Amino acid sequence: MKEAIRRHREARGLTQGQLARAMGYHSQSIVAMWESGERKPPSDKLPRLARVLGCRIEDLFAAQGRGD
Repeated sequence: MKEAIRRHREARGLTQGQLARAMGYHSQSIVAMWESGERKPPSDKLPRLARVLGCRIEDLFAAQGRGD
């Protein structure tokens, strides 16, 4: 999931801070933790995350062979 979030965020031209704010967070650190694999987004936030990133929820779970 961590690589998928980063990949989709970058494809949309968003910074970590912009994604965090779009998700209702005040700090980019939460997105950094998602992308590092330290944390995963809460399941109730996945629909909004997918919408902001312009993908399907399933796309966030698509394995790329790099530890997603």
